[in-house]
Amino acid sequence: MSDAPWTIERISDALGDPDLAQRFLGEINRAPAHELLSTFARWERIAKNTLATVQRARELVEHDARGEESPGEWVDATDRIRREAEQIRGRGAA
Repeated sequence: MSDAPWTIERISDALGDPDLAQRFLGEINRAPAHELLSTFARWERIAKNTLATVQRARELVEHDARGEESPGEWVDATDRIRREAEQIRGRGAA
């Protein structure tokens, strides 16, 4: 990742999705002066997380392409997700 300072343009580019970038620009343009810094900081954090996630995904793809097992500790959450989905369906959602 670059050490360049975060700017509105850099955040927009880092988000990687035109709709998300448009949402950011809308929020930053409508933010009252006293909320401008916190709005910028929140979107900067989102952009940094997005870049880190993309980098991690690329690393996993490289491992997979080499036929290697993905690095890191992987927890199978299938059962927990199924239980949560059943609870949600039981409340009439989805």
